[in-house]
Amino acid sequence: MRGQTSSFILEQRIQRTLRNNSTEAEQKLWQGLKGRQIRGLKFRRQHPFENFVLDFVCLERKLVIELDGG
Repeated sequence: MRGQTSSFILEQRIQRTLRNNSTEAEQKLWQGLKGRQIRGLKFRRQHPFENFVLDFVCLERKLVIELDGG
């Protein structure tokens, strides 16, 4: 999942802000995804991609999980 990440996203460090202000649902899901707990797959949190910041990404499997709301 390679792309040209928006310079605005990188310069403003939006992904860091989103990580620090995650919802309770995102925090709970991250507890289950981090540390290769699911079939040894590595997930990233708040990964920048083009003009978006993706909630959870597994680059190995090209899998994106978007979680909205509480």
